[in-house]
Amino acid sequence: MWRPVSTPPVCILRPSLLTDPKGTVVLEQNFEYDLVSTDKLLQKYLDEEIEAMTKDGTGYRGKLLGTAGGLIIQEKDGSTIIVSRDQVKEIRFPSLPEGLITRPTLMWLLRAQKAGRQDVEVAYITGGIGWHADYVLSLSPDDTHADLDGWVTVNNGAGMTFKQARLKLVAGELHKAKKRPMPRVVYEKTVAAAAPHVKERPLFEYHLYEVQRPVDIKNNQTKQIEFVTSKGITVEKRFVLDSRRSFWSYAGDTQKAKVQVQIRFKNKKEIGLGIPLPAGKVRLYKEDVDGSKQLIGEDRIDHTPKDEEIVLTAGNAFDIVGQRKKTNEKVLGKRARQETREIEVRNHKDKPVTVHVLERLNSWGEWEIVSETVGHKKINASTIEYVLSIKPNGKSSVAYTVIYRW
Repeated sequence: MWRPVSTPPVCILRPSLLTDPKGTVVLEQNFEYDLVSTDKLLQKYLDEEIEAMTKDGTGYRGKLLGTAGGLIIQEKDGSTIIVSRDQVKEIRFPSLPEGLITRPTLMWLLRAQKAGRQDVEVAYITGGIGWHADYVLSLSPDDTHADLDGWVTVNNGAGMTFKQARLKLVAGELHKAKKRPMPRVVYEKTVAAAAPHVKERPLFEYHLYEVQRPVDIKNNQTKQIEFVTSKGITVEKRFVLDSRRSFWSYAGDTQKAKVQVQIRFKNKKEIGLGIPLPAGKVRLYKEDVDGSKQLIGEDRIDHTPKDEEIVLTAGNAFDIVGQRKKTNEKVLGKRARQETREIEVRNHKDKPVTVHVLERLNSWGEWEIVSETVGHKKINASTIEYVLSIKPNGKSSVAYTVIYRW
């Protein structure tokens, strides 16, 4: 008999019988969760003798005939009385009926060649336990470097406490039938001490993060454990004006725009990273003049392998604004159309800035840039980029003409 968490296990793996694995066979495994309650006890004691006492001190003893509308008790003299449930102060039962338990219990039926106690190891999937990653990125005063700290956050609502557990966290998009893929948490009992850090290693097509020391995880507790730290990461602060995400209001053919602020760096070993980073929220901070750290933005990263670029959007620049307008449009026959657009960016800072302008072109047909005031870079089949250098308190613009054919 073994008592697991408060909900039935989704799938119980065949238990490993450690004491006598060759001489012991598991015939059945049953999850019993017919828990004791007042109503369950009364139902089990129908046609049995009970004792009841009301709030005014009156006592009744006899056979329980029913519970609908109150306690229907047949006393020893053959008379029957109905005692209202709201008047009952105390009910006494001779014993706990068979089949009722106080906690959910997993029971095995074994066939063993040796009598006595068996040591068993069991693995199962349960709900109520989850984890995610949290990161803190602290920018340097000149926004060229940053310190990164990563934490695993474990939430235990499983209904039980895990003491001196060996904690393994699996990151990846596991396919689970009819459920959203979730990170897995694996607990294993251990008494071995190890270095106080987290080691990462591959597991199938996922990545596993193992805490190298025993940890206690209490029921209804959130625990954070640092698993990665890197100092002095080289980062790039980039201003981006994206025609798909930045423009927010229209005035005729003119769109006003906000310029995004992005922080970019690569997950490389050379900068103290270079390990697969599990998905999670990243909070960005920067020190104020008095040394206190101030929150400057939040973003999320997906599961990120080593050597891949991480792009974080901190927010929108306060002193850099843009606008985008259509200055000309012409139909060129039945299967062609020409558009001319102009993008202007204004810099209200006292220092120069560089803004990356991303234009998303229609992808349902062919397109061709026939004229432009600044040369573009083709990012993909439907995106081009213009890089504008803008002087302090100045402005810069680009205009281009595109022909669509279908």
